[in-house]
Amino acid sequence: MKNSIRCFFLLLSPILVAQQILPESERARVVDEILEERFNTLLPELMDHTEIDMWIVISREYNEDPVLKTMLPATWLNARRRTILLFYRNKEKNTIDKLAVARYNVGKSIASAWDKEKEPNQWKRLMQLIEGRNPKKIGLNFSRDHNIADGLDKTDYDEFMANLPKAYRSKVISAEQLAVRWIETRTEREMITYNQLVDITHDIIAEAFSEKVITPGVTTTTEVEWWMRQKVTDLGLETWFHPTVDVQRTSEELVGHLYSFSGRPDDLIIQPGDLLHCDFGITYLRLNTDCQELAYVLKPNEKEAPMFLVNALKDGNRVQDFLTQNMVTGRTGNEILSKSLQEAKDEGLQPAIYTHPLGSYGHSAGTTIGMWDSQGGVMKDDGDSYPLNPNTVYAIELNTTVNIPEWKRDIRIMLEEAGFYGKDGFRYVNGRQTDLLLIPRIKEYLRD
Repeated sequence: MKNSIRCFFLLLSPILVAQQILPESERARVVDEILEERFNTLLPELMDHTEIDMWIVISREYNEDPVLKTMLPATWLNARRRTILLFYRNKEKNTIDKLAVARYNVGKSIASAWDKEKEPNQWKRLMQLIEGRNPKKIGLNFSRDHNIADGLDKTDYDEFMANLPKAYRSKVISAEQLAVRWIETRTEREMITYNQLVDITHDIIAEAFSEKVITPGVTTTTEVEWWMRQKVTDLGLETWFHPTVDVQRTSEELVGHLYSFSGRPDDLIIQPGDLLHCDFGITYLRLNTDCQELAYVLKPNEKEAPMFLVNALKDGNRVQDFLTQNMVTGRTGNEILSKSLQEAKDEGLQPAIYTHPLGSYGHSAGTTIGMWDSQGGVMKDDGDSYPLNPNTVYAIELNTTVNIPEWKRDIRIMLEEAGFYGKDGFRYVNGRQTDLLLIPRIKEYLRD
């Protein structure tokens, strides 16, 4: 009963979010404006770079290709019937055709090119459009190494190939590189939006890890998780995974890896002296955040976190620095991982790095820099050879193990922040945590 009453009051507490969250109609306008810019400015560049002059994306309703989902206008929540998109790039004329072999226009950017009364067969109409443009290469979304670029199902592939004239079959190639570049590349306007998303994420974490939500000796980790989830819903947003909150303390042993969910105790009562950790992300304006931060619950008469925890966080920041300084255009994820781990170990740290692309999806497509269970490098089918490209966003996710003599045990400093890699190098999208959040709050925090 106490827990139920506690949860009720937690839900009533106001949330302080600095960024204005747009109503649905304004979100739709922003999404469609960004999408139009991506189609008209970004897509031609990517098609030229990957040397694919025709890209065909095929999906059926409720079985959407992950790429197609990022191309639908704001008012389309799914494909309709079978939706076929055709993009044709004429580099010499500097034009790009954006056509839908569907009964409807797909938003303002993609015009319907199928009159079913004139040509009842959708596949035949698609072939007419292909033959009329005579492409050099036809990219389809099939891929072994990148799941997000593997969205063409077998039925549609078989139908496409059965209808494609023999003269064009040798031109069919995987659109893997183009699909990944489309998913991973961010525009300038998207990055302005991204800063706002991460700021909202930080604000929610800061309030979750405060006396407004946590009463030591009463509040449980599970209650804080559900508070975070509920607040996202109350703000009209979504989260792409359930938040987690866990505790490290002197009386507990370090249990497994942070992702060993079965080893993390549920409903643990938060106590003074605890080191709290959360993993939390939101979805807004078709972008995603992923953030892990730390807080310390002050004991009576304490005004600061113990110096051994302050220094432990600094060790985590040092691992971040080793990683981000090794992010160089053209390097593969395995190369960045190996160099960063070695440099951190040479400094006496005990690092683990498992950084992933972030953007249209939480675990998005692009350069994978380690996995928590693959610290020797990721395998080929996980995209080990994919190089780092500019104008891309990553969840800078990692940890370092630190021995705490005062607690007679090791702890893990687990951090995750959104970072942008551009033409001028790396920067954090909205700063990073360099001070432990304190419960109760003693001071305001700035992220560097």
